[in-house]
Amino acid sequence: MKRWPRRAWSWMTFACAGLCLALTGAWASAQEAGASQADAAAATTPAQKPQRIPQPLTAYKGRRIAQAMSYLGADWLVRETREREEACTKLLKVLDLKPGLTICDMGCGNGFYSLKLAEAVGKDGKILAVDIQPEMLSLLEKRAKAAQVENIEPILGSVIDPQLPDESCDLILLVDVYHEFSHPEHMLKAMRKALKPTGQIVLVEFRLEDPRVPIKLLHKMSKKQILKELPPNGYKLVREYDELPWQHVMFFARDDSPLPEITSSGSPKSSNRE
Repeated sequence: MKRWPRRAWSWMTFACAGLCLALTGAWASAQEAGASQADAAAATTPAQKPQRIPQPLTAYKGRRIAQAMSYLGADWLVRETREREEACTKLLKVLDLKPGLTICDMGCGNGFYSLKLAEAVGKDGKILAVDIQPEMLSLLEKRAKAAQVENIEPILGSVIDPQLPDESCDLILLVDVYHEFSHPEHMLKAMRKALKPTGQIVLVEFRLEDPRVPIKLLHKMSKKQILKELPPNGYKLVREYDELPWQHVMFFARDDSPLPEITSSGSPKSSNRE
């Protein structure tokens, strides 16, 4: 049997030792990187159970569901003409906001309403700003930081769950977003759980009944359609406001709320109705 020269054995031993050290270092680096990524994920992702997302609906109760607006179009939410077109200041007054309230801005986008709501509820109040696009929440956080607003909590929701605590919200505001829900029944159920017993959701939707409202038909809703969808999912209409230029404003409470239910004409409903 041929023996390797002593010099060759020394070289091979040195090479093997170097390879082992390199592999050990690479493994340690990979472990450290993995731990760092896990720590980052834990810091930015709320603790939640894995969710099985059902197939999205394309229509609901005779209405075609619109595609959600991408974060790439977020500038439209802060356009200069929005106040004139939608009378946003008037809507905020109608909400009758008070200091200390907890309000969810559902589908908050880049925070156009979140920042205004945060000011209205004051430092003792809280805004739960929910969106399914992390890019939107990033834009919101930048705007909140620039405005030095600290009572907004960004929440990354899913298409079936806004990740809101049970009975945490005095008000859930949905401005031009409900018609984009791909799983409306899941979301209505989750929002109902998130409302306090006397809490309300406020649906703001472009009026389908008015052809002068210059919005695509898929992004408009009629009162008739809204009433076709919400009451069967555990809500009752408690208030309406019809004085915005382009939009319906409809207030709904849980159907077990002590708040009085009204008809679509604005009159209280009889308690002995059939």
